[in-house]
Amino acid sequence: MKNIKKIIALSVISVTMSCGKTSEEKQNNTTEVTEKEPLNIIFMVGDGMGIPQVSSAFYFGEHTPNFKQFESIGLSRTSSTSHLITDSAAGATAFSTGEKTYKRAIGVSSDTIALPTILEQLKEKGYQTGLISLTSITHATPAAYYAHVEDRDMHEEIAKQLVEAEVDFFAGGGKKYFQNREDGLHLYDSLKAKNYKLDTLELSKPDTARRNAYLLAEEGLPSKTEGRGDFLAEAAINGFNYFEANKKPFFMMIEGSYIDWGGHAKDDEMMIQEVLDFDKTIGVVLDFVKKHPNTLLVVTADHETGGVSIGKAYDESGKEIPQQVQVYFNTDQHSTELVPVFAKGQGEELFRGIYENNEIYHKLMQAINEN
Repeated sequence: MKNIKKIIALSVISVTMSCGKTSEEKQNNTTEVTEKEPLNIIFMVGDGMGIPQVSSAFYFGEHTPNFKQFESIGLSRTSSTSHLITDSAAGATAFSTGEKTYKRAIGVSSDTIALPTILEQLKEKGYQTGLISLTSITHATPAAYYAHVEDRDMHEEIAKQLVEAEVDFFAGGGKKYFQNREDGLHLYDSLKAKNYKLDTLELSKPDTARRNAYLLAEEGLPSKTEGRGDFLAEAAINGFNYFEANKKPFFMMIEGSYIDWGGHAKDDEMMIQEVLDFDKTIGVVLDFVKKHPNTLLVVTADHETGGVSIGKAYDESGKEIPQQVQVYFNTDQHSTELVPVFAKGQGEELFRGIYENNEIYHKLMQAINEN
């Protein structure tokens, strides 16, 4: 009985102490909750990058791949509503909206109804937004974050919607869809009217007081084997510098576009070099994440391309070379292989397991809301 009385007494003291906190102490506790930094989101898409493509970085690179730094890893099923084997448009729309749709659709449902994208939703919440691609900025993957059209080839309409979307920072190709258009519109002028610094010559230092647009090729930039250099990593650094200067949370999508093209061309050297370049950019992004713990990085693919496998290598006489491997292509088209998902940062544990590609959107939003 004495023990029970002691417990009750201690409980009363505890409650009394809690209730007796000053209004200043209570306010400080509230401030700790409300001032928690919003979560930055960096979403990287290796177009056409399945597990064999990731594996190529381990067998053909000179350094330990940055892929190895991830501990939270999952698998994603990529099928669209119309086809078991998807394309980049339906894949990116699943990522950006959380809803699967038909092949070739950009930012619309299976009934062609416009769907709000994660970029649009976060922009409404005060986030800065960014898009980086090696191909045209109107191409399927970047387009799915700001455009809403029935078919991915509606490039001129997509370019017009990009101007209207007011993405804060974007870099890629696609000049021809902004000038010399069939409808006679001069979208360079429209961008400048929206307070964009527009650079069509080089990846120059961003103007932190304005929006920034880099259109650096008529359509796509050169491939790595054609001498592209470190555009992807440098564009990412430019974007980070811009966002940091403005001291607001951000969402940025970075696409390694030409892993896919290497698969379509059955060009193993192109595919490998694009994977290594993408991995190098992952390293740059991981460095940023380590310095900014209020950041979540997710790396995945829209689909696999080439039905790639990595197998035995043989010399001219047909004899196996024990310490070499070789890339083999089963097709020049997309496949239905599950693709990897890598995550690092706050909320990374949400991305473990096997799930549909549209679930990635919902996991991103959950990470943001739980932060």
